[in-house]
Amino acid sequence: MELARYKNSALRWNKSMGRILRRPWLYILMIPGIIHIIIFEYIPIWGLALAFKDYNPVLGFFKSPWVGLKHFYRFFSISSFYILLRNTLVFFALSLIFYFPIPILLALMLNELKNIYFKRTIQTIVYLPHFLSWVVIMSITYIFFTPAGGVIPNLLESIGMEKVNILMDPKYFRAMIIGQQIWKDAGWGTIIFLAAITGISIELYESAIIDGATRWQQARYITIPSISRLIVIILILRLGNILSVGHTQLILMLTPPTRDVGEVFDTYIYRNGIQMGLFSYTTAVGLFKMVVGAVMVGLSHSLAKKVRGEGLF
Repeated sequence: MELARYKNSALRWNKSMGRILRRPWLYILMIPGIIHIIIFEYIPIWGLALAFKDYNPVLGFFKSPWVGLKHFYRFFSISSFYILLRNTLVFFALSLIFYFPIPILLALMLNELKNIYFKRTIQTIVYLPHFLSWVVIMSITYIFFTPAGGVIPNLLESIGMEKVNILMDPKYFRAMIIGQQIWKDAGWGTIIFLAAITGISIELYESAIIDGATRWQQARYITIPSISRLIVIILILRLGNILSVGHTQLILMLTPPTRDVGEVFDTYIYRNGIQMGLFSYTTAVGLFKMVVGAVMVGLSHSLAKKVRGEGLF
């Protein structure tokens, strides 16, 4: 029995080494990425121990006293916990409903463009906002919506409507945040879907044309089913970030009047960890987010396997 197990292990090792020796440069190119992951993803995991310590900069990481689950009890007992949870889940749900389908629809529409020069022009236009920082996006938003000479308030006033301070009004804050996300990243998100559509066999479309299928029917019965596995994978990965919302965007856009509808876990961690120095406490909050994200990935993967027979792996 032991001999058979040894032979199987040796056979697997030989096969693995054979693959590496056949394509050595591909594996050499992986080395910088592996080093990056080890340094910035795995080594910092040790820092999660701060969630169970009462960190004191004078004593240092190793000599700071252990306090167990003290910070978790504190976090779950604060009155703002449910507000943070509500706001985070609302932002995630709005992003899933309004933002997630946009790159797919854009990719389908771009795929229908036959003039290659017009197609590339449109692609460039929708990709450009991705390369703007959130500071620039915030500045553009301010120029358009500030009541002190903003484009939109002046336009409303010119047609006899009342000026609305959208930047300070909690009723419009969430819609404004989702609108910024769509404008900035929807075009960039089409790249992976366009790549998947390009990989679909042209013979499928030719057969559909012979059978008299319209462009809509080709998209419905060929294109969408062919990229459905990719859509499921990206959806599962997004569910892993259910408690993570773009903190940079919200930190820049939050104002005192909109804090009740805009404060989320990420901005809470920033305010208490970076600005107030509560490192152990905010590490506990971050660990809570990570655990929830991992659980959501596992659950969504299991659900996808049961419904479709395939999931993340």
